[in-house]
Amino acid sequence: MAAHRRSRQRPVGGTTARAAVTVVLAGAATTAGFDGAAHAAPRPTPASADVDRLYREAEAATEKYNGAKEKADSARERLRDLQDETARAQARLNKAREALGTVAAAQYRDGGLDPALRLMLSDDPDAYLDGAALTERAGSRHHAELGRVRAQLREIEKLRGAARVEVKTLTTRRAELGRHKRTITEKLSAARQALARMSPEERARITGGSDRAARSAGGTARDAALSQAPNARAAQAVAYAHRKLGSPYVWGATGPDAFDCSGLVLAAYRSAGVSLPRTTYAQIDAGRRVSRSELLPGDLVFFYSGISHVGLYVGDGQMIHAPNPSAPVRVAPVDQMPFAGATRVV
Repeated sequence: MAAHRRSRQRPVGGTTARAAVTVVLAGAATTAGFDGAAHAAPRPTPASADVDRLYREAEAATEKYNGAKEKADSARERLRDLQDETARAQARLNKAREALGTVAAAQYRDGGLDPALRLMLSDDPDAYLDGAALTERAGSRHHAELGRVRAQLREIEKLRGAARVEVKTLTTRRAELGRHKRTITEKLSAARQALARMSPEERARITGGSDRAARSAGGTARDAALSQAPNARAAQAVAYAHRKLGSPYVWGATGPDAFDCSGLVLAAYRSAGVSLPRTTYAQIDAGRRVSRSELLPGDLVFFYSGISHVGLYVGDGQMIHAPNPSAPVRVAPVDQMPFAGATRVV
């Protein structure tokens, strides 16, 4: 708009005036270049932007890995339970088979003669008739035992079928874990190589120590955050995150000494007795959605369109998060990354 207004002004002084303006503007630009450089925020270079991209892609793969691992662990646990239940059912089947075998052996020993002939040959017909009634009752028990065996065989086959499904699921999840792990390793390796080629100034932009700045500020910011938290559990989560400033980022880690982004907020709320899902894209649905203007300390703040990063809001437009393998757990502005949403867990 300023340029548009200048274009409507009447020229004064012709070419000479325009040349003078050009010189003044050039001088102003030169002055800004030398005097203002120390105060200007560093702009991302193509190299640092490439590292940021690689870290984002690695983190997205990390969250997929975390989700696949959670499902693999659940499949492994279900398989273990099915195996235990199958073993118990097999023990019951073996016991029923023993009982059935005892009845069948007794009937085989006594069942070789026609009942009428056995009655005729019996020295004690009355005793024989009593015995026949007992045999009939034994036959009923035999049928009952047979029914139990058949039911237990069906139960075991059903359990074994469910176990086969879980084995297949577990195999699929393990293959998925391997793919995500390879992606993470490749992205992080490429990021390390790119960092090695950067100047110290460029590396400092990514690996700088804002966690040290937060520590040097003392407990004032932490105390303010704790007083503004909506409840005691949110305050406990914030206090935990403050204690973990400076901890290293390790993908897949949930503490107590290292974390990835979702692992940090999971551990923070775990310390307050609140169970959260493992991944960012599940954590965003773990509570009530809140707008950016409603944020309170303890809220989870999410970033990027794929919900691939999360931090713990601590007030005053700041969050504590685990950024990437080149930077420890630190305090950072919420507007440092593209905001995707927020959730109040408790």
